[in-house]
Amino acid sequence: MADDGAPRYLVINRFDDECGYYHDFFAGLDCQLFYITLPKGLPVLDQDGAVQTVVVPDLGLDTVLAQAKALVARHGEFAGVVGMSERDVLMTALLREALGIPGWRGDFVNRFRDKPTMKRLVAEAGLRVPRFEELDERPDAAGIAARLGLPLVLKPRSEAASRGVVVVSDEAELADLLASIDPAQYECEEFVGGAVVHVDGVRRDGAFHYVSASEYINTCLDFVHGQWIGSVILDPGEECDRYTRFTALCLDALGLTDGPFHFELIVAERGEPVFLEVAIRPGGGEVAFIHQDLFGVSLYGEGLRASLGLAAMNRPDEFRAPVGGGWLLIPEPEPRPCRVLARNSMAGTVPEVYAELLPQIGSVLDGTGGYERIGGRFRLHGLDESSVRDAIARVAGLYELKVEPAATDGAAPGGGSPYAAWINKPRSAKDGTWRSAR
Repeated sequence: MADDGAPRYLVINRFDDECGYYHDFFAGLDCQLFYITLPKGLPVLDQDGAVQTVVVPDLGLDTVLAQAKALVARHGEFAGVVGMSERDVLMTALLREALGIPGWRGDFVNRFRDKPTMKRLVAEAGLRVPRFEELDERPDAAGIAARLGLPLVLKPRSEAASRGVVVVSDEAELADLLASIDPAQYECEEFVGGAVVHVDGVRRDGAFHYVSASEYINTCLDFVHGQWIGSVILDPGEECDRYTRFTALCLDALGLTDGPFHFELIVAERGEPVFLEVAIRPGGGEVAFIHQDLFGVSLYGEGLRASLGLAAMNRPDEFRAPVGGGWLLIPEPEPRPCRVLARNSMAGTVPEVYAELLPQIGSVLDGTGGYERIGGRFRLHGLDESSVRDAIARVAGLYELKVEPAATDGAAPGGGSPYAAWINKPRSAKDGTWRSAR
């Protein structure tokens, strides 16, 4: 336990899995930890090792600020505050401003939340972005279509995971959509075709502490519309280097010298990278978990420490060498709500599947599962990119999820969790065992 003179850090938590193992992220540091958490996140927190844990009904700024002020009045000022979820990064920045705590401010975090702002800064650095327009109070569909061309993309300025994104194919459809939204919350941009790559890592002193590049198989927008989504880590080489170099230039333009990032780009004609968007936190889905499993990289831990100016958990030379890896997510099927009648394990069928999470028989999927409580989650490893890419396709073809319409509250029989525990295949003795996310 830290002494009373050790620096105090406030953690804002909404996670209920390994992303909330902050006691691991701060391990070895002389500090005092305080948590403000949603009820669902309480079980993963090391309450015994914390000075105080506060449970709140929501993580709105007003709620969190009131509790943080009470903690300051009782214990003293904080040296830092952190919230690692996409939904909390801006609120946490505003909390720092209100309490005078060092760290990222709202205007800086907004560069990684507001899509027109991030594209503008990247374009000013001479890097390619889709042509885009912010919408005025009375957006003109004909003018927008003429300037950006069709199809084009209508998207919320600050949402993640392709929520609210629409690819618009004609002017009449655009006019109808524009009439149904608050223009201040949306933007339009040029549609750029091509594969979508995500680059994940942590920066320190303006350089990569760790970085990897992966290609989506299907897209986040496909997942929103009921298709599975996968991702495969790219093999080291010129292609991967081209994408990470482009990422570094974009992060320089945005001013991120220290902290985590989840960066997305489009591979346009002749392999040219085009900026898509970026977040100032680790990637969602299985991104953080497979990096921990396969490479020994805690994107959450390293990212948290970098953002607070604390020593790294590991040196870059301590991370394991690249191997093939990837993941696959099965959406909640339609119609919803639906009750799960049957599903088949892939862990014993496709050798590259090293962990899976399947819904329990009899549980109900209601469309609110996000990337977590869904039709199935799979993590894969293999010799290289090609073997994992092939394995993802096999899982997508072999996995069967049978459901029937349901109209219940989603509870599993007996009131238990509607989701089973992760099934993890053991690694070889020399490699240890796979870590589970549950």
